[in-house]
Amino acid sequence: MRAAIVTFPGSNCDYDCYKAVTDVLGARAAFVWHRERALGDVDLVILPGGFSYGDYLRAGAIARFSPIMDAVLEFAAGGGLVLGVCNGFQVLCEAGLLPGALVRNRSLKFRGVPVTVRVENDRTRFTSRYRRGQVLRLPIAHGQGNYVADDATLERLERERRVVFRYVNPAGDATDEANPNGSMNSIAGLINADGNVLGLMPHPERAVEAVLGSTDGLGLFESIADGVEAVQTETI
Repeated sequence: MRAAIVTFPGSNCDYDCYKAVTDVLGARAAFVWHRERALGDVDLVILPGGFSYGDYLRAGAIARFSPIMDAVLEFAAGGGLVLGVCNGFQVLCEAGLLPGALVRNRSLKFRGVPVTVRVENDRTRFTSRYRRGQVLRLPIAHGQGNYVADDATLERLERERRVVFRYVNPAGDATDEANPNGSMNSIAGLINADGNVLGLMPHPERAVEAVLGSTDGLGLFESIADGVEAVQTETI
């Protein structure tokens, strides 16, 4: 598997993603600067966390117009796998690859804590290593992670099982107390209609080794690798 990790001015989780893909997963990865216009021959594009362009205007609003995003949009339209984590999720929403928007946390404060999320859909190319209903422990680190959308969009996301991760308490219940940012329907991550673009606010790349406090994020990267390998096998 070959991954392109897009780096914007202000990205600070790009190296974490690189280490997760290369050192832990044993795959290949390369950084792609935001001013470049080509991704190269890759199987996966990662838009990492951080504060692209200082989160001016809105988080992800300026990064959406970086030159490399034309290539990301084309890659996604062709069925390529795109993963947006935290700021990357925000960029995906700003770019129209995912519906809705991420706004200020309801507390109006930055939240950097471990949270628990429930796997809502295990039949995606990002979650095949998990089971539906499984509770994961992943860290968050954001000030604008409050997912919002209109009622019709929320109803469609739920009906089409496009909510992939939901904030819950350790017992697996979606309570208001377990929602760290006020996201509608406790949404922590969602997928596009074609199933090849995933955005989530928690950081799976920061939960891939026991020394980090959790390995619950590793399954996401392993799921992606499984899917890529299956596609490559079919084309041989």
